[in-house]
Amino acid sequence: MVRQLIRLACLMILNVKFLFRYSNQPKAFFEALAYITASIHSAMQSFHVDPDIALAQTLSKEFYTSHHLFEACKEKLFARSWQFIGSTDLAKKTGDIYPLTLLPGYLDEPLVLTHDKTGVVHLLANVCTHRGNIIADHACATSHLRCKYHGRVFQLDGKFLSMPEFKEVKNFPSNIDDLKQLSVFRWGKWLFTSLNNQENAAVFLQEMMQRLHWLPVHEFEFHPELSKDFVVKAHWALYCENYLEGFHIPFVHAGLNAVIDFGNYSTELFKWSNLQLGIAKDDEDCFDLPKDSIDAGKKVAAYYFFVFPNMMFNFYPWGLSVNIVQPISLHETKVSFLTYIWNESKYNTGAGSGLDKVEMEDEEVVENVQKGIRSRFYQHGRYSVTREQGTHHFHRMIGEWIGKEVDR
Repeated sequence: MVRQLIRLACLMILNVKFLFRYSNQPKAFFEALAYITASIHSAMQSFHVDPDIALAQTLSKEFYTSHHLFEACKEKLFARSWQFIGSTDLAKKTGDIYPLTLLPGYLDEPLVLTHDKTGVVHLLANVCTHRGNIIADHACATSHLRCKYHGRVFQLDGKFLSMPEFKEVKNFPSNIDDLKQLSVFRWGKWLFTSLNNQENAAVFLQEMMQRLHWLPVHEFEFHPELSKDFVVKAHWALYCENYLEGFHIPFVHAGLNAVIDFGNYSTELFKWSNLQLGIAKDDEDCFDLPKDSIDAGKKVAAYYFFVFPNMMFNFYPWGLSVNIVQPISLHETKVSFLTYIWNESKYNTGAGSGLDKVEMEDEEVVENVQKGIRSRFYQHGRYSVTREQGTHHFHRMIGEWIGKEVDR
């Protein structure tokens, strides 16, 4: 309570200038004061999720309806976290470069993968340090990066190499003329990066890597013809919340419910990730687990790993479906389904079959929630203690990360 009062006092101070406009208008002053107090209280309540799931209420509807909070998520959640950027196959050989945009339309950060002559794969800012021009506009093989605007040249590790008409410039070049090099975390051939690198990648990914240590992930092959994008007319977090609970499976996914043992469906929580373990009803559509697996003896049909804030790794006996949730607007989200096949003979069987149909079923539900959550009659929900641990955990993580925005 004391902490909340301190927050309130600080935010009130920030609004003194606004209130001063109405100092000679008592009625308007108190109306403005009431509005600011209500707004601050609402914002504070939006991020308070009780750690006791049996007592907790969900995030306030303001999280899903506020443009300010949607924008705040860019830096508070997405720039701080680690994001999937593809695999080493994108820049497989010496001299290969591959431009990409991190979360297009949202973070919208232009980057480029490069494979230098020493065999090292780098991830660089794809923005010239002279005038901010995009350097690489298509994938190709090259010995260096050259800006097409004024001819500035960089090595494939991002180091400044040369620049015409700059002999007279003093204190040039310096390290600020090099391209920014981003950290890259690698698991098998899969690559991840973070824009500000405040958190260690292993904290996000280690439970998934350890749990599936026996999988030959380097053998998984990307299949672009089986991969696709879906546009969902809903807030990105609503899509994640739906993924994070199996509660809806018997009500929404008849096909999936036919092969999953719902009674033994379970959720495990980690620091910045969690796992939903899908158990098969029969012996045909499950993993052949090694004896040193923690799940040995179980009929595991699927490992559903969620990595905060927007990555889903769905492992099936045939391979992996990576789902990347990409915010577009307050009411629209793009979800990329990336298919990596390991055992083609098992493709489209068991829990990993009919994924397009499952996606359509999920989209229908999530889009209806998007319509309903804006209602004046809805503010909070509650959690099922036995079935919505993942959603509660997700809301707690959001509260911990973006809730700090309220403190400022």
